Amino acid sequence: MSVEALPLVAYARSSAGDRSDSARMATLALSLLLLATLVAALGTGPSPLSPGRVGAILLAGPKGQVASLADTVIVWQIRLPRVLLGALVGASLGLVGAMMQGLFRNPLADPGLIGVSSGAAFAAVATIVLSGGALAPLAAALGLYALPVAAFAGGLAATLLIYRIGTRAGRSSVALILLAGIALGAFAAAGTGFLVYLSDDNQLRDLTFWSLGGLSGATWTKLWAGLPMMGAALLLSPFLARGLNGIVLGEAEAYHLGIRVQRLKRLTILLVALATGAAVAVSGTIGFVGIVVPHLLRLWFGPDHRHLLPNAALGGAILLLLADMAARTLVAPAELPIGILTAALGAPVFLWILLRRRGLAGL
Repeated sequence: MSVEALPLVAYARSSAGDRSDSARMATLALSLLLLATLVAALGTGPSPLSPGRVGAILLAGPKGQVASLADTVIVWQIRLPRVLLGALVGASLGLVGAMMQGLFRNPLADPGLIGVSSGAAFAAVATIVLSGGALAPLAAALGLYALPVAAFAGGLAATLLIYRIGTRAGRSSVALILLAGIALGAFAAAGTGFLVYLSDDNQLRDLTFWSLGGLSGATWTKLWAGLPMMGAALLLSPFLARGLNGIVLGEAEAYHLGIRVQRLKRLTILLVALATGAAVAVSGTIGFVGIVVPHLLRLWFGPDHRHLLPNAALGGAILLLLADMAARTLVAPAELPIGILTAALGAPVFLWILLRRRGLAGL
């Protein structure tokens, strides 16, 4: 270990304090809970299946004979891609929230709240509506990945713009970030409204999906389309934990600790745009997961990003799977959009965070 890395290691340890054991226990508990939630989600629906039956069907494979053909098709072709996609999207949103909050040094940063998801959704909607016209050559060249790539580009542009507006002299302002996000969200909504006006009946059905968010259209094709981008963010994010721990102290302090701050910013913004863009491309706009999960985990075991990032991914996956199970059962046989449920949960938590910060500031 280099000499210049030692102060940062000491900082990370002091931040976690004696809660490092709690963080490791959280990882184990969340991993087991995620496994149980996956099995429960596979058994939830109009045709309920017991955990034992779900396990037998999975072990037997898509052509196994341990269950009826209908149950095998339900698990392998309908529920499994949906559950895996939900876990992947939830993990990405939870991770992105933790990364953005670390980069901006603010617990209120979230891709949905500050307009990143809106930018990604606008680009995705533009691809849907214009794929037969102005964007036809691009859609033909990218094929299956046209929607994720477009959403990534929209999310990246929104992230860069918001960071540029909200940061001055190396310090980010939550007021500027929130105001910039509101303005960007309004602009994206206006653009989306114009595209809806231009769309035909078939496109309108697809666009309704984006406005509310959900997993009802999950397929293996969508899972493979979103996996490279979201998977890259999940796999590469642990390498940013050391830098995010340091930047919490301030950019100047992080620089003196040997952290290449500008490279850290670029990589974080790139991964945020990758994960957010792909998530929006396959599930629409689902808000508040990136606020609720990281904040609750910080209360549990502290702000050390070495533990926070992986646990935020696990917690986000669990939360979105639980929301999806509720969406499928609360108004059965109909289905609620997941975005409605996450907003109903996240808005009170967001207000609680604001009130808590107000109390800490003595206002």
